[in-house]
Amino acid sequence: MTILTVTAKGQVTFRKDVLQHLGVRPGEKIELDKLPDGRVALKAAQPRGTIDRFLGLLAGRTNKVATLEEIKEAASAGWAGRK
Repeated sequence: MTILTVTAKGQVTFRKDVLQHLGVRPGEKIELDKLPDGRVALKAAQPRGTIDRFLGLLAGRTNKVATLEEIKEAASAGWAGRK
C-alpha cells in the first residue's frame, strides 16, 4: 500500500512507481472515478486526439512519398495477411 500526503493546497504527488504502474508519463492525464463507499479508482486517461493530429503523426519522419497504387497495394497485402 502506498500512503500519500495531502498538501495545504489539497494536492497529492504520486510516486514514480505508481505512475509507471498506471503507464502515465509527465503531461498525461489520469481519470479518477469516485466509488460509493468513499474509495476512488484511478486509471490512465485515454488520449482523445483530433484527425488533424493523427494525419500529421508521421510528418517529417521520412523523405519517401508513396503513390496511390503503392498505398493500395500495401493496404491489400496487409488485409490479406501478407507482408
